[in-house]
Amino acid sequence: MFGSSTSARGTEFAEFARSASTSLARTAYLLCGNRETAADLVQETLVRTYVAWPRVRHEEARAYARRILVNLDIDRRRRRSAVPTEYVDRPVPNTAESASDNRDQVVRMLATLPETQRRVIVLRYFDDLTEAAVAEYLGISIGTVKSACSRGLAALRTNYDPATEGGQ
Repeated sequence: MFGSSTSARGTEFAEFARSASTSLARTAYLLCGNRETAADLVQETLVRTYVAWPRVRHEEARAYARRILVNLDIDRRRRRSAVPTEYVDRPVPNTAESASDNRDQVVRMLATLPETQRRVIVLRYFDDLTEAAVAEYLGISIGTVKSACSRGLAALRTNYDPATEGGQ
């Protein structure tokens, strides 16, 4: 019934998923601060991207998936009524202790930011998007991106203490 076009679609998507999963997982983790939640976000992102795969321009597939990921995180936070504390004081398991400490420190510092500032910082500096792209992803103006970025970086600088290797 589906023929070879479905097979080609699956092969193309599988290659995309392999190449994009690491980047999506990093972005999800930085947005939510929890490995399990990040894995769920990536899984749902890939499912939704696969469903839309025939309509997705392959050169823009990563951007399309990243937008889905950010929107899923926004929706997830809207559904929660509690303050996001699931990742505060939660160690990140890893065999490389210093790398784990650095990642944990970054996540803790990002957790101190309001949601919009955190999203802007993650998309702008960790995903290396332009201000215009971040504005489009989040549905806000470029001025709001600049403002949130400036305030977020100022807050991160305030929380960074090089004497204790950048911790709070």
